[in-house]
Amino acid sequence: MPEPLAAIGRRLPRGWPDLLLQFALFFVAYQAYQVVRGVIDGKSDLAFANAELIVDAERSLGTFFEPGLQRALLGHEWLIDAANWLYVNSHFTITVVFLAWLYLFRNENFYFVRNMFMVAMGIALVGYALFPTAPPRMLPGEGFTDTIATFTAVDQDSNAVSFLVNKYAAVPSMHIGFSSMIAGSAVMLVRNPLGRMLWALYPLLVFAVILVTANHYWLDAAAGLAVAICSALVASRVLAPVRPAQWAFRPAPESAAI
Repeated sequence: MPEPLAAIGRRLPRGWPDLLLQFALFFVAYQAYQVVRGVIDGKSDLAFANAELIVDAERSLGTFFEPGLQRALLGHEWLIDAANWLYVNSHFTITVVFLAWLYLFRNENFYFVRNMFMVAMGIALVGYALFPTAPPRMLPGEGFTDTIATFTAVDQDSNAVSFLVNKYAAVPSMHIGFSSMIAGSAVMLVRNPLGRMLWALYPLLVFAVILVTANHYWLDAAAGLAVAICSALVASRVLAPVRPAQWAFRPAPESAAI
């Protein structure tokens, strides 16, 4: 191995083989996502029918508030711009940055969180395959506005974009699933009170963003939170006992302040 790479490897918590293994695991998960995307891409009729089921369920519960909330905020262009930017950028960026920080600086907890993500992505893929659902932005007849297309002229359903994302992956909302798993982990690791508060608020910010941009229903968010909770339980009750020295979660000591 060239000396520069060898030098970097010596600074990694477990060397290059372990880091490459983590990349491989997430790559395989992404490929599985692509396979499911291809399977349900031609099921638009079912996706829209399922979307109407979500709307009907929310109406029956008296909680179909999303169109009214969005209309009330559309006049505040700065807020819509911020929500659009956060929706497009935060999900991937914050997730990757947090996982990278965890791997490099809190490596003893990375593997528990990684296991949570693997379980969550597996559950989500089953959900997408069995219940493909069009997001609310595709239902203008129900009063929704696709704010990203309207305010940024970016078509989320263009061939270039849809090649990377599954446009019928509304249920469960993994924006909420990922943000909840990240926030829960961060709150247990961060001892700075302000930092803990900010991380605790992160899923609520994501929840507001996905509603304002009409990319998810509140029931999607509830499903995403349920996935996060189930994944945490599986990671702690099923997987951690298998390799407790590496896969168990270890909260930061009280003396730590980050």
